[in-house]
Amino acid sequence: MDKVELRFLRITYSHTHAGAYALILSEVHGDRRLPIIIGGVEAQAIAIQVENIKPARPLTHDLFKNMSDTLGINLKEVIINDLVEGIFHAKLVLDQSGHEVEIDARSSDAIALALRFDCPIFTYEFILGAAGLKVEGGEEGEAAEEAKGEKTAAAMTIEELRSKLEEALDSEDYEGASKIRDEIKKREGTN
Repeated sequence: MDKVELRFLRITYSHTHAGAYALILSEVHGDRRLPIIIGGVEAQAIAIQVENIKPARPLTHDLFKNMSDTLGINLKEVIINDLVEGIFHAKLVLDQSGHEVEIDARSSDAIALALRFDCPIFTYEFILGAAGLKVEGGEEGEAAEEAKGEKTAAAMTIEELRSKLEEALDSEDYEGASKIRDEIKKREGTN
């Protein structure tokens, strides 16, 4: 599978999920964005690193970094490797004296660690194709897309899809409703 390199762009308040934040990753060699919905605690763990805030005592991600440094373990890369019912999955690729190990992680934790280790972040083309947002028109277009906070059908949970289906039917958007219905049927394995 083709890996696509991403970079941390920003964290914004999510307009689609009350009390949540959108972690925005940007394609390094392209114009797509990958929004990942995260909670407030996860956003804080990332913001502390991005803003270069040094807490009096190490937080969990800082502790992991300190332990890794002490034990000679290097985080080589983070890969957002799956998207299941709107939930992103990630893995940490660690190296200790030439021995490589992959460890499953939440995407928010993986990004928090990638920022602390200053290591590259990747995803696969199929994930970026399903959940990425193409930004057109430079910064203005980017801001508009992020302000919408829209997710593709492939990135939504079944519950979110059902809600969107009701909205589409209420607004008489039958073409949109049929696409959402097809995605629900695909997920449920019905025809």
